Amino acid sequence: MSLRFEALNNLSSPNRTPEYSTKITAIFAENVFTYQTARQFLSDEAYKSLMGSIKSGQKIDRSMAAQIANGIRAWAESKGVTHFTHWFQPLTGTTAEKHDSFFTLKSDGTPIEQFEGDALVQQEPDASSFPSGGIRATFEARGYTAWDPSSPAFIMDIGYGKTLCIPTIFVAYTGESLDYKAPLLKALEALNKSAVEVCNYFDKNVTRVTPTLGWEQEYFVVDEGLFNARPDLVMCGRTVFGHSPAKGQQLEDHYFGSIPERVYSFMRDFENESYRLGIPLRTRHNEVAPAQFECAPIFEEVNLAVDHNTLLMDVMTRVASRHGLRVLLHEKPFAGINGSGKHNNWSMATDTGVNLLAPGKTPKTNLMFLTFFVNTIKAVHDYADLLRASIASASNDFRLGANEAPPAIISVFIGQYLTKVLQEVKERVGDKFDEQDESMLKMEIHRSIPELLMDNTDRNRTSPFAFTGNKFEFRAVGSTANCANPMTVLNTIMAATLKQFKKDVDGLIEKGEKKEIAILHTIREYIVSSERVLFEGDGYSAEWEKEAESRGLANVKTTPLALDAMVTEKAMNLFTENNIYSHVELEARHEIELEKYIKKVQIESRLMAELATSHILPAAIKYQNTLIENLRGLKEAGLGEDACTRRTAIVQKLSTHINSVSENVEEMIEARKRCNGLSDTREMAIAYCTEVKEKYFDNLRYHVDKLEQLVDDKEWYLPKYREILFLR
Repeated sequence: MSLRFEALNNLSSPNRTPEYSTKITAIFAENVFTYQTARQFLSDEAYKSLMGSIKSGQKIDRSMAAQIANGIRAWAESKGVTHFTHWFQPLTGTTAEKHDSFFTLKSDGTPIEQFEGDALVQQEPDASSFPSGGIRATFEARGYTAWDPSSPAFIMDIGYGKTLCIPTIFVAYTGESLDYKAPLLKALEALNKSAVEVCNYFDKNVTRVTPTLGWEQEYFVVDEGLFNARPDLVMCGRTVFGHSPAKGQQLEDHYFGSIPERVYSFMRDFENESYRLGIPLRTRHNEVAPAQFECAPIFEEVNLAVDHNTLLMDVMTRVASRHGLRVLLHEKPFAGINGSGKHNNWSMATDTGVNLLAPGKTPKTNLMFLTFFVNTIKAVHDYADLLRASIASASNDFRLGANEAPPAIISVFIGQYLTKVLQEVKERVGDKFDEQDESMLKMEIHRSIPELLMDNTDRNRTSPFAFTGNKFEFRAVGSTANCANPMTVLNTIMAATLKQFKKDVDGLIEKGEKKEIAILHTIREYIVSSERVLFEGDGYSAEWEKEAESRGLANVKTTPLALDAMVTEKAMNLFTENNIYSHVELEARHEIELEKYIKKVQIESRLMAELATSHILPAAIKYQNTLIENLRGLKEAGLGEDACTRRTAIVQKLSTHINSVSENVEEMIEARKRCNGLSDTREMAIAYCTEVKEKYFDNLRYHVDKLEQLVDDKEWYLPKYREILFLR
């Protein structure tokens, strides 16, 4: 019996969800070293030192770190923890951890439990075994993980073991960052500095601006047995072959529908795990495609939100196996239906309690809203290529521009109402400043922008970057992505734009203009210079591609070319001037992303060839032989020529597709060998894209999917879409 039919026979029955507390508040963050927990387990001195580091970035000295480490260990041991790890996010796209026990021996052989300050602050993992883009050679192994106090320690409870996890950054021995967290922290601080200076035009009490993030995680859930019977899902996270089922998402009956019991049980289980880890999940629902779902949390500070999303993906994957399920986080696991994204809802909040992307009740606060709103549009316009590069990956290339995913063209949707507001600002503020400008400042803007924009801004699901009332939604981020990368870019370009805004405004003030008029005039100039990035229509349409081209907006559809934006002179200047990346770090990350692209396409190509050779062709040839034997029998029995003709036509179709599959596999293998002979990484990535993926993937899939329709169902080894998507 093939794995397919074994899996179908053994479809798991729904698991019953364990009984949980009826109140989420009873378990929320119970496995997190929260402020309240710190207050309980730390001395006043140690607590103040930790809070100072979290809230204002004060450095914790080693002696104080030792006290904090003892308190954290006491808390962890009270919960049955025996080991600890520095939990970090290397450029592999996954998390990393190396567990050490609290157990050690004294010089006289006495066993003790200890967790020293040095172990809390710093560890030394092998840096050569992680992607470095040439920064570290194999024989140069040293790297460091360094504690990030702003993200609280937590306890990971897996099976019968509990591990204390310390969120950290990861850097090379020579100081270059080798992870996603270090540059993100720098970008957040850069934006804080620039945003506070602009906020002080309106409110001198603002001393800190915190970017916030609310991600929406889309994912598929499939039966584990059917998953295991699909080598492409196991190895690549997506189906490289598979004919569309008769029913897909065309009836639109899955979206917001009743959650299947087995999936509901899984959801409650992973939500429970997430709550204990302090992940504030709020929403769950069916997504548009069959077997597709979504969860979303309450907004958090960006660094913590990124950690929580990265942690959630691990929790979901682990918990799913308890229910005989598998979570698919790939952007496009199935052809012909919706892919999965991770919408990044981003805004900025002041320490005075103001959301800078929400309008206020007075002309002054509305002018502040307009300032940050227009600066965001300007930042996206000026650095659209970097935003595109920040979400580029081999897997996201399958999604962008298909089935309700935004296109590769970076544009901004703000809604008709705010478009009208910006148009009024642009037209009413002239080249000269007069009383009309001041009158507009005092009255018109206040009347034009209401207190709440929720009902005045529609949603545009085709836009990659959309304003949704009091935040911007970066919809183009892929479901497997680490949010840190697009958030690093977005916060950096915003910091740079606000810095330039202040220079422009101060320049006008120095010329004798009133502060408010100078701000308004600069806003007007920014609207004029960036309005071509605004688009209110259907981003999926072919007409938009033509219009975008006429506007001069880039449409970079493939990752190897999109990544070029990372190493332009503009990018180098942006990241070095804001102390995010050095030239070396940027070049290294560019190299790493190209290498990841090459390896993923290479793996998929090899897997397609293997499946075609060992699964598809044997089944097709076996069925072809059965038909040939049937034809021979018909002729020997002297039955009608018409029956023979019809069967001969089927045999000929089979033969055509079998030959095409075989030819494509052989040619693809040769193309891969030619790509591997290239020495330049960028050239190799482009060659893999054009000479392997674009030339053979769709063509090979076409013929395999045709064979799936022709071959006897009981001879087909791979689970079909109708089974994977609808049986659970």
